[in-house]
Amino acid sequence: MNYLKTTVLMAGLTGLLIVIGQMIGGTGGAVIAFGIAIVMNFISYWFSDKIVLRMYRAEEIGPEDRTGLYGMVERLARQANLPMPKVYIIPNDTPNAFATGRNPKHAAVAATEGILRILNEEELEGVMAHELAHVRNRDILISSIAATIAGAITMIANMAQWAAMFGGFNRSNDEEHQGGGVIGLLAMAIIAPLAAMIIQMAISRSREYAADRTGSGICGKPLSLASALRRLERGVERLPMNASPATAHLFIVNPLRGGGLATLFSTHPSMDDRVERLEALARQMGR
Repeated sequence: MNYLKTTVLMAGLTGLLIVIGQMIGGTGGAVIAFGIAIVMNFISYWFSDKIVLRMYRAEEIGPEDRTGLYGMVERLARQANLPMPKVYIIPNDTPNAFATGRNPKHAAVAATEGILRILNEEELEGVMAHELAHVRNRDILISSIAATIAGAITMIANMAQWAAMFGGFNRSNDEEHQGGGVIGLLAMAIIAPLAAMIIQMAISRSREYAADRTGSGICGKPLSLASALRRLERGVERLPMNASPATAHLFIVNPLRGGGLATLFSTHPSMDDRVERLEALARQMGR
């Protein structure tokens, strides 16, 4: 069901891109904006792992690691039939973790010093299995495609906004330009990026549900993951992370706090929903 939902949401993003392209009345600007977005996200796809790991001052560890994290990831990677990813520790007291990398052969998982302190071994296994699930499900690729389309929509919307304000479109050709005039263009320029952001966030939430389920299958301990999520949520509330909103979707628990309308733009599902699903999965597994 999560994969179907992701497919539908991706189709929605694509449809939104087509609609706003029609609104501005030509294919030239749409092609240029889409091309720029592809280049930007191609660079992000190839180098985002290095960028984000450097951003959080992550330090790579090896088999000699004394925390036990490397050996745990190595064991879980074998259970998941995945190549061994690089393993990093982030010097930060906020408990959290994320996975990055363009594919399973070029993947990395990172955990903060805070998460190593507050979780027991089974809970940490659940968290790292969740991160390996993102690698196996190729969620980074999915999020990159979603970001490409959403970025193109935003760029085209900006073009439409400025063109509408300064009369940049020739409205003489009614067949080619079938928008709603200047007001229609301005409305689309405001609504389209907002809609794209909401859809992109919904895709991210869907992938979190899938990673919870896949990760539980890898480690066989859905209740340990549920317990870890609760601990991490409380830990982030007590000690929020100074994280970039652009990287918030990477973390297992949203490092940014907010309520009310902010939940609409959250990159993560509600914790209650995640825990309820994990508890239901545990019952199915006879645990």
